Amino acid sequence: MIGGSLAAALKSSGYDGRILACDPNVEEIAVGLEMGVIDDGGRDLAALVAQSGLVVVAVPVLAMRRVFEQLAPVLGERVLTDVGSTKRRVCEAAREAFGRLPANFVPGHPIAGSEKSGVAAANPALYRHHKVILTPEADTTPTAVAVVRGLWQRCGAEVLEMPVDRHDQVLARTSHLPHLLAFSLVDTLARQDERLDIFRYAAGGFRDFTRIAGSDPVMWRDIFTANRDALLDALDDFETGLGRLRAAVEQGDSDAMLGTFDRASHARHYFETLLNQTSYQTMEARQVQYRVSPGGSVKGRIRVPGDKSISHRSIMLGALANGVTEVKGFLEGEDSLATLQAFRDMGVAIEGPHQGRVTIHGVGLHGLKKPAGPIYVGNSGTAMRLFAGLLAGQAFDTELTGDASLTKRPMARVADPLRLMGARIDTAEGGRPPLRIHGGQPLKGIHYDMPMASAQVKSCLLLAGLYAEGETRVREPAPTRDHTERMLNGFGYKVDRDGDLATLQGGGELTSAPIDVPSDISSATFFLVAAAITPGSDLVLEHVGVNPTRIGVINILKAMGADLRLENPREVGGEPVADLHIRYAPLKGIDIPVDQVPLAIDEFPALFVAAANAEGTTRLRGAEELRVKESDRIQAMADGLDILGVETTVYDDGIDVVGKSGDGPSYQGGQVDSLGDHRIAMAFTVAALRADGPIAIDDCANVATSFPGFVALANKVGLELTEVSA
Repeated sequence: MIGGSLAAALKSSGYDGRILACDPNVEEIAVGLEMGVIDDGGRDLAALVAQSGLVVVAVPVLAMRRVFEQLAPVLGERVLTDVGSTKRRVCEAAREAFGRLPANFVPGHPIAGSEKSGVAAANPALYRHHKVILTPEADTTPTAVAVVRGLWQRCGAEVLEMPVDRHDQVLARTSHLPHLLAFSLVDTLARQDERLDIFRYAAGGFRDFTRIAGSDPVMWRDIFTANRDALLDALDDFETGLGRLRAAVEQGDSDAMLGTFDRASHARHYFETLLNQTSYQTMEARQVQYRVSPGGSVKGRIRVPGDKSISHRSIMLGALANGVTEVKGFLEGEDSLATLQAFRDMGVAIEGPHQGRVTIHGVGLHGLKKPAGPIYVGNSGTAMRLFAGLLAGQAFDTELTGDASLTKRPMARVADPLRLMGARIDTAEGGRPPLRIHGGQPLKGIHYDMPMASAQVKSCLLLAGLYAEGETRVREPAPTRDHTERMLNGFGYKVDRDGDLATLQGGGELTSAPIDVPSDISSATFFLVAAAITPGSDLVLEHVGVNPTRIGVINILKAMGADLRLENPREVGGEPVADLHIRYAPLKGIDIPVDQVPLAIDEFPALFVAAANAEGTTRLRGAEELRVKESDRIQAMADGLDILGVETTVYDDGIDVVGKSGDGPSYQGGQVDSLGDHRIAMAFTVAALRADGPIAIDDCANVATSFPGFVALANKVGLELTEVSA
């Protein structure tokens, strides 16, 4: 079935070369010819190899050596690969047959299959959007690797590379162990006297779990035999976990059961999003385009999702606190969920999220456990930098990694001061992720003058200071968001503020506290700008966080002439909150005050759109930080505005935008590239309100990172936005 599906996939892709098959069963060859997936075939391997340039061995693992022995005299310089699921045994068989591992041999394994077998089960779509893992050695010929990579990519697969032993360990846990358990469960029940009733009344869960027990028994016997050591290690880990769960059930330990079930449930949802290519790390980048019709107005009352910065911190501090923390308004976006999952992986029991509610069973400052693998934080620079600080004080080693965009962003700004505190941190070239943090290092408090205003760096050092001996003092050159200081104080851990200096003493404890996450002003900004630039607009944004360190966008819009009022001001959980009421009024270009730049650093993509609809020139300086966000936001916005016909001048630390006011369109439509940056994508979505034609925005999948439900809310208030998946 695996070999037949490969042949069928190649034929389906339009491959015009000849595909030959060798099989001891001539009836299988006949089926392949009748189906049209092969051009010829037979039982004479040497004769078929002589006509070929690439040989794919698709036989059970324990049969590999016999096939390799037949290939050894005739292979020559032809490229050789296989589809075996245990690479160590396959490589050993190749060495035994060839006397060495041939340089033109590229071991491979498609992570796809079916419980069905035989050529008749061939499926041309089997490998589409699935992984294929190659395990070449250091001396494998690069051209051979390229040939095999191209073969699988032609079938629609994503091709990865990893070491042989790592492959076998991973597959033992994710494929071989589940099959072993399914076979065992069905066999156990089938041996019981009441088996007919058990199977007759079994529900869908039993069917789903045991489906893979219908797979080829001979093939799986060979796999379990070939990958015995890695499988036994995986089975040992499973039996240990099963023993813990059995003890919890016996003892009626509901907290232990809840921790296991909730961690497993949300891990399964996480896996599901990976399989569906809708989340954090995808097998293949999901291409999403926004198409926005011009015109319209913006009206109504809406509440945007919870503040991402506060959502991250609520999980982090709740996990490190003593007691149970209840969170309301949690942002269920991908970045925040990645942070939540990371703490589950470090042994914290977390219930939810459900409709923005999360319950965190804190383990205290020193209660985290070593995660099984790297901590993945998606696209979130905030999470990576804050995690670096709190993990620097743990007793165990950890690795922090993220998506392709995040791995390009600088992390030396946190790694360097953490090293001054005594942390041991390794980074990739250029101080970029992944970060490898060596645990067990004694930290000491330092006085650090930040060279650039950054709430993430400040928060990172304060979190490390929780674990440091003595006092940690961080001075910022300009005000930045102070959510970490406010929340630490809310959890009973004193942080002193003296002007531009934040100070805390190490060695204390956090005590659980309720958190009500206000709506994110960064998310609200897109709708504030939408209403500010569109004649006839009248919009209320409810329960928005108006922390003084975050209201730069409000101050800037007001300075440009926006009709914006704060209504029903109040304080929730130490954070100031208000309803934002904005009506359309003509805007004018301004010189943005430098002291407002750190207070609006994430909001500038949308503010550039406001500037394009303001009479005169808007000038921004002192915004170098925008160059190292998810994209170079200054250049990305300038490029997109240029496509729309808006005049801009780019500087190292800012931009001039020449705008146009009035009731008619301010610029033309067009197609722009968001570069995978969610804020760029949403900014140009809003821009369509004042365009003379449609705007298409490419690469918008990451909008879900910070603003789940953006498309629905945009359409609700009056935009005409369609999401198209490629």
